[in-house]
Amino acid sequence: MKQEVILAAAIRGCIIAKTGQPCIVAAAGKAPHDAMLSISSNDETEAETKIAEALAKFPSGTIPLAVEVKLGGNIYSYLCAPDFAGIEKIRSDEIKTAWKVTTGVNAAADFGASRSTVVKNRVAVVTGGAQGFGEEIVRGLVSAGALVFIADLNMVGAARLADILNKEYSKTVAFPVEVNVADEASVEKMTDTIALKTGGLDLCVSNAGVLRAASILEQDIASFKFVTDINYVAFAIVTKHCGLLMKCQNLCAPSWTTDIIQINSKSGLEGSNKNGSYAGGKFGSIGLVQSFAKELVDYRIKVNAVCPGNFFDGPLWSDPEKGLFVQYLKTGKVPGAKTVADVKTFYESKVPMGRGCTGPDVIRAVLYLVEQIYETGQALPVTGGQVMLN
Repeated sequence: MKQEVILAAAIRGCIIAKTGQPCIVAAAGKAPHDAMLSISSNDETEAETKIAEALAKFPSGTIPLAVEVKLGGNIYSYLCAPDFAGIEKIRSDEIKTAWKVTTGVNAAADFGASRSTVVKNRVAVVTGGAQGFGEEIVRGLVSAGALVFIADLNMVGAARLADILNKEYSKTVAFPVEVNVADEASVEKMTDTIALKTGGLDLCVSNAGVLRAASILEQDIASFKFVTDINYVAFAIVTKHCGLLMKCQNLCAPSWTTDIIQINSKSGLEGSNKNGSYAGGKFGSIGLVQSFAKELVDYRIKVNAVCPGNFFDGPLWSDPEKGLFVQYLKTGKVPGAKTVADVKTFYESKVPMGRGCTGPDVIRAVLYLVEQIYETGQALPVTGGQVMLN
């Protein structure tokens, strides 16, 4: 991790430890001199200690407008605020005195009065967030008060959605960030961007995924590997780099709980006929969830999965050219089906609740998992009763 990223996460962690509340720490070309902490240090560990000590001495119920760190011949400057609107006020010179903040019981002990508030003012990233379930999750998190990075290879779509949401809420609630989740350098660049804009990360929703339905007797193995790389390996890459950022933050805020949630599938809980590459990757990802949960709990990072049922109304299923209804009709996965409508009726009939999964169903599950401080390594079905755990 870059030095400026580590320091941003450390400063955010120290402020969280002082106040018990989330905050924003943004890299700045030059920090304002009013209400600023200035730290000089010979090494990274000493710098973190000095930042914590200086903040502890800062007047109770306040945080500085900025922190400047002199380290290794370089000067790193950061703006600090309770939320991103505060950062914008500093930049527009609307505020020049230290922030007065409400301090409270750390969220690790009292994470919120209700599920609707558990992500308020927290920093989140949603991969594959520009469309489909990802867009629904982004909208749900923003509605619940989170500041959300819309991470997607489709940068045009991510920027469009961010612009719509920022205008709708009349403030900055979302940022687009380009990422190829299968490319580790791209994922690392994404987390660097998050850290330098906001100081750290509280929630990662690893949602990006692909599906190419085919019989194993007919599927090109290159296609099989592509599905596995995106649905399985990419989840590990995203967890690695988001986890590193969360760990860095945790070293200065050891009681602060963060979350990594993979959007898995009901196909991660039971096999899927003529869809082995997808189901296999999702099954494997449940193993990763459980393994990562055991490892990252040392840094108060919870790792869980949401396993949605079929999102029939989304493009994955309903796209008239590439959707699953069309794919399944062509591959003969549904015996006797002659039209796309026949395929849809067949799949709806398999759900006890008689309908497909929706975005609101998934966001409720995400918020539930964030709220559950004492749960990690779980795979939560959201399938309308189609898949039930033993």
